[in-house]
This record gives sequence, structure tokens and C-alpha cells, in this order.
Amino acid sequence: MKILEASLEAMAVHSDQYPPEDVPEFAFAGRSNVGKSTFINTFAGRKNLAYTSASPGKTRTVNFYTVRVEDHERRSTFRLVDLPGYGFAQASKRAQDDWAKSINRYLQTRQTLQEVFLLCDLRHDPTAQDRQMFRWIVESGFSGYVIATKADKVPRSKREAQKKAIARVLGANPAQVYPMAGRAATKIEGMEPIMKLFGALIAPEASDGPAKSSCT
Repeated sequence: MKILEASLEAMAVHSDQYPPEDVPEFAFAGRSNVGKSTFINTFAGRKNLAYTSASPGKTRTVNFYTVRVEDHERRSTFRLVDLPGYGFAQASKRAQDDWAKSINRYLQTRQTLQEVFLLCDLRHDPTAQDRQMFRWIVESGFSGYVIATKADKVPRSKREAQKKAIARVLGANPAQVYPMAGRAATKIEGMEPIMKLFGALIAPEASDGPAKSSCT
């Protein structure tokens, strides 16, 4: 699958700021600083499409990124949706409640939502909040895909064991846990299986039709 174009379409606090429900959407949930922004940048092949910060808790809006791709000579459009990170201990109770409401509002109302991916740090077991989020994902009828970030910080000899540990704690299918490295805008180990997965997930209605050949 080839990325043709990727852009930030909207940063929303309230649902009336969401884009129209006109293309499929794939949302990403996870703890603050788990690497959601880095994943989106890597997926799109861009360094600064999504803002990354060393300070957790910076994403406080629901961010919509429009992506156009070409796969098997067909072009498709969909959105990646970066949800506010949860579990930032230094945030006030009010701020944490606001983030939770923002996440829930999107997840419970968006009709074009196709899948919700949970991002976990491959180095650590999932937290209670991760388990709660994954439970909601599965109980809501989504597939239960997990992206295990920061795999480059785990020795190769231990990655498979860590992947299985995450699957065991969450109750996930190990085949649906995808480790990936944490550096953006390079050829990232682990991205190829994820890109193939997206190629399979893109709904027929996302298709813009056959790619047009250029005139010579």
C-alpha cells in the first residue's frame, strides 16, 4: 500500500468540530506517551504530521488525519484518528475527566468508525486502563488489534515473549499484536505487516476507483 497524501484535517474538542462522516475512520487509543503520534507519522511517512513531545499528555483534542492511498491499482481515502492519551498521572482530575469524556464522545457516536487500535508499550505489561480500553474495544464489536510500540528498545531475543505477555494480559489474540519500532519517517521494522493489515481493512466504500494512468 502506497501513501499518496496525508494531512491534518481537524483538531476537535467538541463533536460539532468533527469532520463530515464521509470516509472510514480508524482510531488509535493508548496511554500518554505510548507513541500514537509517532505511529501516525511513521504510517504516513512524515516527520511532523502529528506532533510528538517528550512531555506526556500533550494531545488533548481528537485529531483527524486524512490519508489517501493506492493499493493494488485502486485509490482509497480514510482517516486516522488520534484520541487523547489517558493515564497521565500529573494531570488534574478535571483534565483526566475531560479527556475521558472526549474519548467516549467520539467512540460512542462516530458512525464511520471501522476499527479501534490499542497502542501499548512493548517493554511493559498493559495497565489496568489498557485492559479496560481493550475490553471496551472487543465488547463493542471491534477486532482487538494491538500495536506494541517501542520495539526497538526491546532486544530481539525478547520481543516475541513480550508480545505474548501483552496478549496474555489483555486477553488478545497474539497474531493480532503488532510490534513496531519507535522512530518516525524511516523504514520502520514492523510497519510492513501493519500496512498489509490496513490494505485488507479498507472498506470497499473507501475506494476512489482505479488509479488513473498518466498520459505520455
